[in-house]
Amino acid sequence: MQFLSHTEWPIWFGYAAVISSIITCAMKTMIPLRIVSMTCNTLFIIYGFFGGIYPTLVLNLVLLPLNTLRLHQMRKLIQDVEAAASMGETSIDWLKPFMSRRSFRKGDIVFRKGDTADAMYYSVTGRYRLKEMGIEIPVGQVFGDLGFLAPGNRRTQTIECVEDGEVLTATYQQVKELYFQNPQFGFFFMRLTSERLFDNINRLEQEIIRKNEVIAELGGKAV
Repeated sequence: MQFLSHTEWPIWFGYAAVISSIITCAMKTMIPLRIVSMTCNTLFIIYGFFGGIYPTLVLNLVLLPLNTLRLHQMRKLIQDVEAAASMGETSIDWLKPFMSRRSFRKGDIVFRKGDTADAMYYSVTGRYRLKEMGIEIPVGQVFGDLGFLAPGNRRTQTIECVEDGEVLTATYQQVKELYFQNPQFGFFFMRLTSERLFDNINRLEQEIIRKNEVIAELGGKAV
């Protein structure tokens, strides 16, 4: 048959690739999208190779392993989130591959109270302090996540760098995307921020107790 001739049959793989590419535009969740994208890449590779369309071939030879890598990362993320949620952990180790590294110098303001919040942070090295409360943030601590839940997404505290260091950062847009890709992530994120909120309240209470003790001690000496 004419459409199965040596020169024309690859075109049907091209049409199939176009259809699968259109389907990806209508998909809402990431894992199915990646799977269909990989199918699309494979079809375009066949079309490009046998049809002699080498730019298409090269492009999809690059995109196929990238989509494969992203699919693997997303599946691992879901597994790690589910494992952490089932064990009651609030570590964000599973989120680190999706975060960007940023450096701060002593005296830099990471963000100010009242600023529009657009990212959360994880301290890797250096020292950071809640300026209004005078409380230091230890290494390995998440901060800036409460702005995601605050009214108007406004920062509730000013964070100052008091010793040169680095942080990992993830934008709220990334957090939203992860939530839509895996709704269980949303429950885990709520648990993380709730723990942070109660931890901050406990720190503040301890600081108030400490200051009251100092005031009482000074008052006793004055007497």
